[in-house]
Amino acid sequence: MFALYLEMSKNHLHVTCAIIEQNGRVLAAQRSRTMAMPLKWEFPGGKIKPGEIPEHCLCREIAEELAIKVTVQHVLAEVTHAYPDFTITLYPFICTIISGNIILREHAAVTWLPREELASLDWATADRPVLETYLQFAGQETP
Repeated sequence: MFALYLEMSKNHLHVTCAIIEQNGRVLAAQRSRTMAMPLKWEFPGGKIKPGEIPEHCLCREIAEELAIKVTVQHVLAEVTHAYPDFTITLYPFICTIISGNIILREHAAVTWLPREELASLDWATADRPVLETYLQFAGQETP
């Protein structure tokens, strides 16, 4: 397995995000009031360190932010979004929890919703295409 070598820049962030499924529901995390884009909803995750494998980043970040261990079930296509001050590329992974209980270390809240209710949340702009891709992918799966 090779590490992902990305051009790291203050103006272009490379971030993993976890679409965590459990019992027919999906986890959404609400950004805290002190974070950029306060109180917007997102799929939790974090910045990829130079030379870090995205899957390792995802597992590390989820353990740090939510105190759980996840395993990757599927990889979705990356999404790039340009905000006024920076660009972000999201690397989404569909995951399941393998151990631990959620403890909020950075987020204001989390919620578990059925797929069809996810779009009702006020998502961070960069996460919206990730949500759309996930819903299309999930619709193609057979139960």
